[in-house]
Amino acid sequence: MLLVTQELLGDLSAGLENLQPGAGAKAGFESPKAAAHGDLACTAAMQLAKGLRQNPRQVAEALRADLQQRPAFARWVDALEIAGPGFINIRLKPAAKQQVVREVLEAGERYGHQRANGRRMMVEFVSANPTGPLHVGHGRQAALGDAICNLYASQGWQVHREFYYNDAGVQIETLARSTQLRIQGIKPGDDGWPESAYNGDYIADIAADFLARKTVKADDREFTASGDAADLDGIRQFAVAYLRHEQDLDLKAFAVRFDHYYLESSLYTSGKVADTVRRLQEAGKTYEQDGALWLRSTDYGDDKDRVMRKSDGSYTYFVPDVAYHITKWERGFEKVVNIQGTDHHGTIARVRAGLQAAQVGIPAGYPDYVLHTMVRVMRGGQEVKISKRAGSYVTLRDLIEWTSKDAVRFFLLSRKPDTEYVFDVDLALAQNNDNPVYYVQYAHARISSVLAAWGGEPGSLAEADLSLLDGAAAQNLMLVLARYPAMLSAAAADFAPHDVTFYLRELAAAYHSYYDSERILVDNVALRNARLALVAACAQVLHNGLAMLGVSAPRKM
Repeated sequence: MLLVTQELLGDLSAGLENLQPGAGAKAGFESPKAAAHGDLACTAAMQLAKGLRQNPRQVAEALRADLQQRPAFARWVDALEIAGPGFINIRLKPAAKQQVVREVLEAGERYGHQRANGRRMMVEFVSANPTGPLHVGHGRQAALGDAICNLYASQGWQVHREFYYNDAGVQIETLARSTQLRIQGIKPGDDGWPESAYNGDYIADIAADFLARKTVKADDREFTASGDAADLDGIRQFAVAYLRHEQDLDLKAFAVRFDHYYLESSLYTSGKVADTVRRLQEAGKTYEQDGALWLRSTDYGDDKDRVMRKSDGSYTYFVPDVAYHITKWERGFEKVVNIQGTDHHGTIARVRAGLQAAQVGIPAGYPDYVLHTMVRVMRGGQEVKISKRAGSYVTLRDLIEWTSKDAVRFFLLSRKPDTEYVFDVDLALAQNNDNPVYYVQYAHARISSVLAAWGGEPGSLAEADLSLLDGAAAQNLMLVLARYPAMLSAAAADFAPHDVTFYLRELAAAYHSYYDSERILVDNVALRNARLALVAACAQVLHNGLAMLGVSAPRKM
């Protein structure tokens, strides 16, 4: 129905231009809130009424009269109805809706995708310091980041996935010291065990492998242990490599990949932090006070100026963030999205202020942020707070092992990122319609079983007589299929993978209703092939939508 919509938009644009020069550029359709109101809606009459100094319904009448004379509306539209204060509800002919089946079957996995636009963007996500296993909050971030990458790739962007982590600092030193104590035989609860130390069993595992002089290899590093309990630097490097390897395993189990791992330490060793501070000083955006160096961030909308360099000579954490984002811009990423927890909200204004103050050509509002809340986990009706592996939180690997990669991804993407989410392990395991991922995957498997029972060549369905798809349930299913491309574009623009989960549940419901209302494998060959073409198109869109979320589309369940 893309061709149909484009033709109708062209005629609508011309009609609006007739009413008011320049109005044609704003041509667009909406989906009616109720199916009884039609298939498409136009609100342009209400928007133009004030400028034309007319009643909105009068404008709607004039626009309807114009559109009824235009070729695309004559070909594809059954009725134009004026409702309320000036809505124009559009009822399409069955032939218009039937076009979508052909479009889906021809495009296949590319249905809903836009052509490459030559633009580059980076999505930075997970970015967990290597001090312990990935927790469920990291899992939510991984699912969000990966889905947002997929959505933007579908819209023609060249997408780069990046993982940024702190490979130095207080947390890393705490990790090294905790591991050294375990190597020395001191464990949580013993005299001499610091309150700030990491208590999880994974620390004991690292200590044992260090004593065994093992070699660990992660995507970005490899290190062999000396086995010497006094070798604190070696312990630190081994522990970081060990946990980076563990993170790699978690991310592999979650089917998440990265194009690059960026070390915070490299910003210092390469001189990028010092260069950023110099830029800010030369731009006149800093001042000295109380022995510290301050950024005039209030010049850019921040609620107060921020300390850049403390009196002890160390930099506050937003300074390397500014340096890091300058490198993103210099590497050619015109759009950057950071997926972070809501506890990072306070850094947004100061990072953006620093980027503007540096005067390197970065536009205001760069980068974009998607902030997410943490996740609570329920199992057996009780909240789960402690993992034996981690010591104090539920890990991503725990969640995957208890349920599945597909369930974890779909569930963690099923709500807006900034809303609280409770992951119900029991629901994720349920094989019924209450489990949303099961409900959607079952629709795909159900269609696959129908196609398998038919046993024909899918390619033969391209020539099916789609005019036979005139039932109400079939018409509704085709309308839902037709909405997929616009839904993808909107979900990408709004950083809203949850819109894909809502859409897939609606599409699965439309298919289940169709399956219950019409028998597909009928004796009439022409009718059978038309219905098979429709459900094959539905299976394709279910597959495509699930792929956006990183979820599989099983053929059997």
